[in-house]
Amino acid sequence: MEFIKSNLDFVNEKIKESAERSNRQFDEIRLVAVSKTFPVDYIKAAYEYGIKNFGENKAQELRAKHQELEGYDITWHFIGRIQTNKVKYIVPIAEYIHSVYREKELKEIDKIAKKHNKIQKILIEVNVSGEETKGGIVPEEVEEFIKMAMHYENLEVVGLMTMAPYTDDKGLIKNIFDKLRELRDKLNVKYKKITELSMGMSNDYEIAVESGTTMVRIGSLIFGKRNYTTGG
Repeated sequence: MEFIKSNLDFVNEKIKESAERSNRQFDEIRLVAVSKTFPVDYIKAAYEYGIKNFGENKAQELRAKHQELEGYDITWHFIGRIQTNKVKYIVPIAEYIHSVYREKELKEIDKIAKKHNKIQKILIEVNVSGEETKGGIVPEEVEEFIKMAMHYENLEVVGLMTMAPYTDDKGLIKNIFDKLRELRDKLNVKYKKITELSMGMSNDYEIAVESGTTMVRIGSLIFGKRNYTTGG
């Protein structure tokens, strides 16, 4: 699968260039390859080319792929909408859950993490853009949510996540990413473990790197166009 290597080389080069433009180090940015809907062979290929972080957005797909790739040293990220009845599939596998923003999610994640004797790392999803179609809480409510999360012994809030609007307006995207970074910086003064920023996808990851992201979630630029009808 030579095309995956070529795509990864391209993406990594763009991340390096963006990091240099903003006086950052390349190794400050974690590339999460979003493998949802793609077959296990694609994950194996990316792994062979040095990718160790993979993102899935469906609990059962995460579980199935994890079982097939049991011998691989993979760090799994759950990046999709959380259904509380599927948390039992996510927590035993995912190192990071990126999309937490409801109290019932905190409660269920903590309950399952307790059963597995695990401290689950979570990122709070923040709706910076204010779009009604997007999940997440508004920036003004994030600190209260962190305080709520701290009541749960088996949870650890390690960062914030957001999605920018699908737009060609790079200034607007940059503004949204900058706001999340500023919020993270402000919170980090009081909550030292909140260091991660999950922002930037295939269409806007270079802007996210310049704005300070620590995790970019990239799928189609690595694996190609998704076919949602076949799941491949």
